[in-house]
Amino acid sequence: MNYDTAFRSYLAKRIEQIEAADIVVGIPCYNNDRTIAGVLKQVSRGLARHYKSARSVILISDGGSTDDTREVAREEEIMPWQEKVVFVYRGIAGKGTALRAIFEAVEKLQARACVVVDADLRSITPDWVKYLLEPVLERDYDFVAPVYSRYKYDGTITNNVVYALTRALYGKRIRQPIGGDFGLSRNTVSSYLKENVWMTDVARFGIDIWMTTHAITNGFRLCQANLGVKVHDPKDPASSLGPMFRQVVWTLFTLMEQNAETWKKIRGSEPVETLGLSEFFEPEPIEVNLDLLIYNYKLGFQHFGTLWKELLSPPCYEVLRRLAGVEARDFLLPVDCWARVLYELAATFHHWPKNRAKLIDVISPLYHGRVASFVNQTAKMKSVEAEQVVEEQAEVFEREKDYLLKVWEREEKEPEEKSFFQKVLQGWRP
Repeated sequence: MNYDTAFRSYLAKRIEQIEAADIVVGIPCYNNDRTIAGVLKQVSRGLARHYKSARSVILISDGGSTDDTREVAREEEIMPWQEKVVFVYRGIAGKGTALRAIFEAVEKLQARACVVVDADLRSITPDWVKYLLEPVLERDYDFVAPVYSRYKYDGTITNNVVYALTRALYGKRIRQPIGGDFGLSRNTVSSYLKENVWMTDVARFGIDIWMTTHAITNGFRLCQANLGVKVHDPKDPASSLGPMFRQVVWTLFTLMEQNAETWKKIRGSEPVETLGLSEFFEPEPIEVNLDLLIYNYKLGFQHFGTLWKELLSPPCYEVLRRLAGVEARDFLLPVDCWARVLYELAATFHHWPKNRAKLIDVISPLYHGRVASFVNQTAKMKSVEAEQVVEEQAEVFEREKDYLLKVWEREEKEPEEKSFFQKVLQGWRP
């Protein structure tokens, strides 16, 4: 069913009763009963401390939680002059639909600015509200991305894939393109709502990177807000992040197709203004299972090595083959090879309209291999030192962009060769 709104009747009535607002804070959530009260408390305090005279509405946009998220959110007291609405959105499941409901409310309330924060945050402070709102309200920025002090092994998908690709493609150094916490002008929100993504897989699991990419490619005024330490429910990349990797990469590659005429013209990158905090705080460490990362890579090579040989250039494949036999302490997937692997796979995704989900599945072990390399490379570094490694990796992606253009523009594979690859992707073995 194609819904033309994410509003259910209860939300529509409440928004009509509220009539207008200056600021909307949206909290998309799903089964977050352990953290939602803390997030609400800090948001309410931030609005009271920094924007007491503004008309503020806090929207808890729930995806049908089966725990007590909505009950906890309703019971959490906020300042009496602030409005709070707890509701279940309508539409396909996913964060995108939760945001659609929030954005529709921003439009109907004619709010000047909108802030979105994740519901699983454990480190949010009242000042986050100011850092995300102030650039929009006082400096006419349209899109405020977050910058965090994160432990070196938190955010491995961002560090090793999303930041480098987004920066190289679109020329803006947005450090956290899928950070989850944003400040937005009403013009930005209106632009989002006009796009035909709300009943697609982008709304299901790719909304953060879509929002960032849309803001860049449409020329919105961009900045970043340094929010300090980010602590949320941590996930070990060796055991927890495979599905997220597949979802994010699928969306990244899809956006590459849609915006090809834009990114083909861009060379290099430029920084965007960073506001908020000025210092880096060393976060609490996160345990990473290096042996499991390498095991996942080597198992992937056993299962998909034949296919990788056909998909990738001989130099890249040779590096991957060699890694399948090295000891853990010697495991290192070079950054230039990693950049070329991702670019070759993006080009393959571009040339194949079918079997794309399976293509992404067979490359996920490569992500485990790159993360294992990053762990080995930064083992003795503090997080702020490891950040320099991330920056150097992004520079390599920029330098290799001509290679991306070369493989992107190659002619489509011949029908019989294409048929062979599709059979392999479907599980066929010669």
